[in-house]
Amino acid sequence: MKTNSVGWFEIYVNDMARAKTFYENVFQNTLEKISSPVDHIEMWSFPGKMDSYGANGALVKMEGFSSGSNSVLVYFSCADCNVEEKRVAENGGKIEKSKFSIGQYGFISLVYDTEGNMIGLHSMK
Repeated sequence: MKTNSVGWFEIYVNDMARAKTFYENVFQNTLEKISSPVDHIEMWSFPGKMDSYGANGALVKMEGFSSGSNSVLVYFSCADCNVEEKRVAENGGKIEKSKFSIGQYGFISLVYDTEGNMIGLHSMK
């Protein structure tokens, strides 16, 4: 059976309330609390289905793992990444590179969240 290369992602944060508000406002959805068996991990999941196309993931706050220094870039699917790009700036994030064409593969924007993590926005229009 073939599967996608990525099965799950985590975005590490320092201030969960601030990060949760940022992602909920930018992507216009509600994150869901994931219960953790240990006290030092707080997780909020993005909406999705584990058996559907693409990878689901969560914001994570864990002792010893700070935000902003990772080397993996997560791209969020959008109808038009320009819309979410505008919400990034309105919600305390920063634009690294505004929407640009990647040819037949659509368009992307590179932005920073409120925790210093760079994320990508991808759309076909």
